[in-house]
Amino acid sequence: MFLFFLPQSADMSAASNLRSEDQFLCSICLDVFTDPVSTPCGHNFCKTCISQHWDMNQSCQCPMCKETFSTRPQLRVNTFISEMVAQFRQQQAAKPGEVPCDVCTGTRLKALKSCLVCQTSYCQTHLEPHLTVKRLKRHQLIDAVENLEGWMCTKHDKPLELFCKTDQTCVCMLCSVLDHKNHEFVPLREEYEGKKAELEKTEAEIQQMIQKRRLKIQEITESVKMSKDAADRQKAEGVQVFTALMESVERRLKELMKEIEDKQETTEKQAEGLIKDLEQEISELMERSSEVEQLSRSEDHLHLLQSFSNLKAAPPTKDWTEVRVHPPSYEGTVGRAVAQLEETVWKPMKKKLFEAELQRVQQYEVDVTLDPDTANPYLILSDDGKQVYCGDVEKNLPDNPERFSLCPCVLGEQSFSSGRFYFEVQVKGKTKWTLGVATESINRKGQITASPQDGFWTVWLRNGNEYKALDDPSVDLCLHPGPEKVGVFVDYEEGLVSFYDVGAAALIYSFTGCSFTHKLHPYFGPCINDGGKNSAPLIICPVNQTESIND
Repeated sequence: MFLFFLPQSADMSAASNLRSEDQFLCSICLDVFTDPVSTPCGHNFCKTCISQHWDMNQSCQCPMCKETFSTRPQLRVNTFISEMVAQFRQQQAAKPGEVPCDVCTGTRLKALKSCLVCQTSYCQTHLEPHLTVKRLKRHQLIDAVENLEGWMCTKHDKPLELFCKTDQTCVCMLCSVLDHKNHEFVPLREEYEGKKAELEKTEAEIQQMIQKRRLKIQEITESVKMSKDAADRQKAEGVQVFTALMESVERRLKELMKEIEDKQETTEKQAEGLIKDLEQEISELMERSSEVEQLSRSEDHLHLLQSFSNLKAAPPTKDWTEVRVHPPSYEGTVGRAVAQLEETVWKPMKKKLFEAELQRVQQYEVDVTLDPDTANPYLILSDDGKQVYCGDVEKNLPDNPERFSLCPCVLGEQSFSSGRFYFEVQVKGKTKWTLGVATESINRKGQITASPQDGFWTVWLRNGNEYKALDDPSVDLCLHPGPEKVGVFVDYEEGLVSFYDVGAAALIYSFTGCSFTHKLHPYFGPCINDGGKNSAPLIICPVNQTESIND
C-alpha cells in the first residue's frame, strides 16, 4: 500500500508558479533553458535539445509551430533569454536551510516534494512527471526533506508507510507482517493528521496560556500603577498632614518661648525695681554714715549734742529682711503646651486621619454570614445568618468535625486566602465578646487557646470594660468609652489584621507581620449569656461609610 502525500496547498502553489516558470521552460526537455536559442519562427529551445531533435529527423521543423526550414538554421544563444533564465534560476535556487532538487544541473532549485519510492527530491519542474504520469502518481510524495534515508525502514529498506499504535513507532509493510504481528496499525498520514491535530490543539492551548499570562502581566502592571498612584496619594497626604503638624508645633513652640520669655522679663523688671530702691537707700545710708563719722570726730561738746538730736530724727530705713525675688514657676509649662497641642491639633488631625483610613478599608466590605455547621450547640443563630447569641439550652446537634464543641463561638461561612476584606459587627449592650479571624485548620474541640500561634487573631471584652488584644503576649487596651460597633480589616498578603471603633473612627489594635498559610474565616464569640447580662447578640452589619463622620 502506498500513501500519496501531496496536500492541496502544494497543488495550488504549483499552479501559481507555472505561469512564471513556463516562459523559461524548453518544450522539448520540459526543463529550464540551458543555452537558450531562438528559431527563425521565434520559438525558443535549449541548444542541445533542438540540435538533437533535428539530428533525429530528416527535416528541420519547429517542434512548436511545425514550420519547416529549407536549410538548417544557424543557431545562436539568445543572450537576453539566457540572462533572464540565469536570474530566474538565481531567484528559484535553494537557499541555505532549504532542500535542493536532486535532478537540477548547475543551479539547483528549491525542492517542493520528496519521493520515498525514488528516494529523490524534486523542484516544481522536475516534479511534473509525478503529477501527470499514471505510474509515478502512485509514488509516495512528502514535503521536501533532506534525510530521505530516515523515511526508509533500516531493516527492510522499504518506505515507512504505517504507524504501529501498539508500539508507537513508524514501520514499513514488511514490518507489519513480520515483526509487529497482531498489532494495531494506521496509515502514516492518518496518524500524522491525528498528531498534527493534537499539536494544533496544544498550540492553541499554549497560545491561550500565553494570552492569559499576558493579561496577567497587564493586570499586575495595572496593579503596580494603582499601587504607585495610591503611594503618591499617601505621600502627598503625609506631606500635607506632617507639614500642618510641623507648622502647628512651630507655632506652639513660639508661643511657649514667648510665654517663658515674658515671665522672665517680668521677673527681671521686678528685680531691677528692687535693686534700684536698694541702691537709692545705700546712697542715702552712705551719706548718713559720712555724717555720723564726721560728728563722732567732733571735739565740740555743744555741737555734737545739738547735731546728734537732728541725726536721730532722720527717717528710718526700709526693712528688706523678707523681700525676695521669686523666679517664675516653669513646672508643667512644656507639658501643658504639649497637652494643649495634642488637644487642639493632634487629636483632631488624628481623628481625620483615622476617618480617612476607615473609609479606605470599608471599600473592601464583604458579605459575611454565620456558618451553622460550626456553631456551638448553645448558640442561637438568626435565620439570615447575621446575628448570634448564647442561649441557656444545649441543642441536639451532630458533633461534626467543623463544630465548636465547648467554646461558645461560630465561624463565618466565607473563607479568604488572598486579597483584602472587611466586615463590621455590632457589640452594643454586651459585657463579653470575642471578634476577629481564624484559620480553617484551628482546633474546635475542648478548651481553645486564642492566640496567633494557634491560628486566632482576635480582640475581646470581659467584665464590661476590660479590653484586650490576644497577641503574643496579650495587650491591654484602654478604650473609654468602649466601641458599639467593631470593624475588622484583613490584608492577607500584607499579613495585617486591624480592628476599628467604627463610631469613633479610631484604630483599636493591629496585628502586623502575620504569616497566613491557610484560609481565613471571620470568627465570632458572643460568650455565655451570664444570667441575661450578656444576652445581646453580635450583629453583622452592612457598612455605612458616613456613620463615623456623622458621629
